[in-house]
Amino acid sequence: MAEGERAVLRFLDGTILKGYLDGFTGEASEITVHAVGTENTIIVSADSLKAIFFVKTFEGDRQYNEVKAYGIRKPRGHRTFIKFNDGEDMVGFIEGKVPWEKGFFLSDHKMMKLKGFYLLPADESSNNNRVFVFTRAIRDVTVVP
Repeated sequence: MAEGERAVLRFLDGTILKGYLDGFTGEASEITVHAVGTENTIIVSADSLKAIFFVKTFEGDRQYNEVKAYGIRKPRGHRTFIKFNDGEDMVGFIEGKVPWEKGFFLSDHKMMKLKGFYLLPADESSNNNRVFVFTRAIRDVTVVP
């Protein structure tokens, strides 16, 4: 049986890998994944990832439509809207200090040095506990005070 956090890795090319992560840090250049359904351990380049979804179950609920709105859960930080380069969007909260300066641009020197950040989904009923979003996959970020 695999140990570690249950995660779904979404790659920039649209592929998905389900597995368990041990000791993930947002600064790592490589991520070790214990792939689901095999005994294989796969090393993944962080540069190839869009986001890592830390999930409740690998199956999820295909019938469930995640609510992308604020006010359905108690606020847990800064309300944040993310638009990915591939057109997908996410709504959630960034806890603690926002990892960039107010009025940032994605091409901003400080933002580009940041590999990513954690987003808590706005919908607590979502299968996602939290998401690590890689900045290279983002088109736009809006933080609502």
